[in-house]
Amino acid sequence: MIPIFIASNKSYSGKTFIALGLAIKLIGQGYKVGYIKPIGKNPIKEGSGVFDTDAIFIKEALSLPDPLNVISPFVIGYEMQNLIFQGKVKDIKKQIMTAFKSLKGKDFVIVGGAADIFDGATLNINALSLIEDMKAYTLAVESWAGDVSADSLYGISRLLGKRFIGGVINKVPANSLRHVKDAVRPFLEKKGIKMFGVFQKDSVLESFTIRQLNDALNGKVLCCEDRLEEFVENFSIGAMDVDSALNYFRRIPNKAVITGAHRSDIQLAAMETSTKCIILTGGLYTNDVVVGRAQSKGIPIISVPDDTFTTIDRIEAIMGKTRLRGKGKIARAKELIDAEFDMKRFLKALKP
Repeated sequence: MIPIFIASNKSYSGKTFIALGLAIKLIGQGYKVGYIKPIGKNPIKEGSGVFDTDAIFIKEALSLPDPLNVISPFVIGYEMQNLIFQGKVKDIKKQIMTAFKSLKGKDFVIVGGAADIFDGATLNINALSLIEDMKAYTLAVESWAGDVSADSLYGISRLLGKRFIGGVINKVPANSLRHVKDAVRPFLEKKGIKMFGVFQKDSVLESFTIRQLNDALNGKVLCCEDRLEEFVENFSIGAMDVDSALNYFRRIPNKAVITGAHRSDIQLAAMETSTKCIILTGGLYTNDVVVGRAQSKGIPIISVPDDTFTTIDRIEAIMGKTRLRGKGKIARAKELIDAEFDMKRFLKALKP
């Protein structure tokens, strides 16, 4: 059994994307693959237990036979955090390692790291400690944040030493892709860091469902509740004249249009283009003509309590923090790994 630890220096870097895509690829090549998320930070009740949402998602996506208490052995929620601070939680590492060692009969076990490599340090269950105890090979996922990302990957490599096998750079904006591929990647290779892939920021993986948007904005759905699982990839503000808006809307696919409830002209224009939903600001409703048109086209309308600028701020606050969910995103993850991840080199790096 070869453990592969997926680590990063910050949250929402794309660890679940890499873990899932890598697992699908390995399974497709005939390997037996397991998964474990040692430290869960997104608790959800499932049956009689509380488990991590990412762990549940990976189990279901890969149809893994292992029980959830093995795949997600330890989850930190509000109550657990209080118990930890009171010194009432003992033997957490033993609990995690027992679960890990029970994953028998696998060729590879993918270990999903926590938010960063120091998460859990006070409990001796941070990435550095677990990697050593598991004798895991470590793949670092770096979300592109400018040239400082090179320092981050290099720093992780120095901390982990022989347990570090290489990295990937994720979420690279289109206008930085050539720089990362032609300058940053070769630079890191010269520093001894094997780079297994560079992934452009992807609109599908970054997208929200309309339901997620509605929940985040405390909205009220006015119509088409059966379409709330549709994905929104882009956002547009409808504050111009209708002719300009129509030309603008035509250039932006799979979007949510944010506009005032009184701008029925903008709302109707948006529905003539690739629009997934309309967000009405100010807590007001639109007229029956607009609602009727939306119902006929299957475009949800959401009324949110905040003004336009506050709504935009709230959307920007959650952008880049979406989770990998849904068949469309699973398929896209596989597609990106197939296209950009150097699996042959990666497997070679795993050999002692």
